Amino acid sequence: MLFLSLYQLSEIKSYVNNKILSNGKFLLLVIYDLNTSQVRKENMKTILNNLRYIIMFGLSFAPVLSSSEAAADIPYTTFNSIDGGIIDTNDWIGKPYLIVNTASKCGFTRQYAPLQKLYDRFHKQGLQMIAVPSDDFNQELDTDEAVKAFCELTYGIDMPMSTTTSVKGNQAHPFYKALKNKAGFVPSWNFNKVLIDSNGNLAATWGSTTNPMSAKIIAAVKASLQ
Repeated sequence: MLFLSLYQLSEIKSYVNNKILSNGKFLLLVIYDLNTSQVRKENMKTILNNLRYIIMFGLSFAPVLSSSEAAADIPYTTFNSIDGGIIDTNDWIGKPYLIVNTASKCGFTRQYAPLQKLYDRFHKQGLQMIAVPSDDFNQELDTDEAVKAFCELTYGIDMPMSTTTSVKGNQAHPFYKALKNKAGFVPSWNFNKVLIDSNGNLAATWGSTTNPMSAKIIAAVKASLQ
């Protein structure tokens, strides 16, 4: 009988440093024979510990996809602008854009500051962005006017923002419905980040804990602008 096994931890770290970090891909497969007399209980424990380490490490890299590995092409669509009128992503064909579901009363609300900083740094190079206020997690202010005033006065936000919008469930915006239907992605909390590349493909997603100015997001944005 065959069982999937892994290199020793030191070898795993070496492989990660030399391979994963250089190209953003994650492929590691080793075969271990359970029928050999060399298998002992403590060895199996080491294997399982290494397996847990690699799964956790792999998940941290999983959101970063190259355009050739993108999960789906996401249709261009429109959002109602918090300033009035509409935000039409069709105007961004040929450009990458980042969409983030936000909230004003969340523990991650402070990410508005690095989000604006990211926008300021890369907008002139072609990056587009929409902050999408949502009350799906019961942490948004009562009116769009209050959201707009809070974001402008507290964080100096001048990136495009939508009106308060649903991002999950039956009432989800078409953009988020497409993400779910084509890529299986649904925001698990506020400040989930979605990067669409210049070809309209899903390039990467990040959860709430990933800072908008983190190295991994900056690297993905730079790659999408090339």
